[in-house]
Amino acid sequence: MSESESKAAKEPKAGSGRMSPALWIVRYGIGMMMVVAGIVVLILNPAGVGVDGFGMSVGGGLSVILLNALFRFGVSGDRERALHEEAWRHFEQYGEWPDEPPPRGRA
Repeated sequence: MSESESKAAKEPKAGSGRMSPALWIVRYGIGMMMVVAGIVVLILNPAGVGVDGFGMSVGGGLSVILLNALFRFGVSGDRERALHEEAWRHFEQYGEWPDEPPPRGRA
């Protein structure tokens, strides 16, 4: 199996548009559960350990969510870079940018 075939097998289809429930739980559910746990700890023990537990749980949960968001942002840059490289290959082969209309002299 070539590198491109193995890469395609690992990546979800670009047009699928839906995220599996398990993936959603890993990306966002864990962080949300940590934030909710921090709120519960604060409600159960509003003094002392409750405040510390709230701070640690909410801070940890928000960091998990933000790390996932930053990772998704970085991956979208990789996709854009690949599309740009494809456009350059098209330009080198045909002498025109893919999304530009052809010059008037050519049909």
